[in-house]
Amino acid sequence: MIAGIDNPLVFLGAGILLNLYPGPDTLYIIGRSLAQGRGAGVCAALGISSGALIHTLLGAFGLSAVLAASASAFTTVKYLGAAYLIYQGIRLILDRSVPAAPRSNGQIRSGLLRIYRQGVLTNLLNPKVAVFFLAFLPQFISVSSPNKVLSFILLGLIFITTGTIWCVIVALFSSAIASRLHDSGRNTGRLRQINGLLFMLLGLKLAVIEVDL
Repeated sequence: MIAGIDNPLVFLGAGILLNLYPGPDTLYIIGRSLAQGRGAGVCAALGISSGALIHTLLGAFGLSAVLAASASAFTTVKYLGAAYLIYQGIRLILDRSVPAAPRSNGQIRSGLLRIYRQGVLTNLLNPKVAVFFLAFLPQFISVSSPNKVLSFILLGLIFITTGTIWCVIVALFSSAIASRLHDSGRNTGRLRQINGLLFMLLGLKLAVIEVDL
């Protein structure tokens, strides 16, 4: 047992398998990587991981339990997240801009920061993530743990670390494919529209999910 954690190797293996399963976060990262390249994909991955870290802290201190126990709170956050994703998707589909001249470092940083923030919000506004952390992590906390909050946070950090590594790999792989398709404005526009469709599909999927509370 490590720091009040039961079966840490089982947890690590299960966490890796769960991270490998292609969920909404993976699709979001792929969409950003395909449409906007490696930097955007990595920033999206880091944003998703930051959102998961916040979910971990909220879960550790019991705040996520309110969301899991309240059907109205769960539904409110669910629809906010769905609306946000659909809105971003529509923006991308309607965007008719063409590839611009090389941007300054400040413009590049600003764009990547915006993608990072969107990744954080995409994860935070998915109440299913909060419910998942509350359901999965406590299974590996020992009943004799002297500090269950600390054990919960440690488990969350392990899960997020393996997830971040996988998400960055997905971003790099997807952007490598996309780099071969960005040779023309037509391809860039199509990739942007595909990204927009992915956003809308993720939003619609989030809107219809049901979790027994």
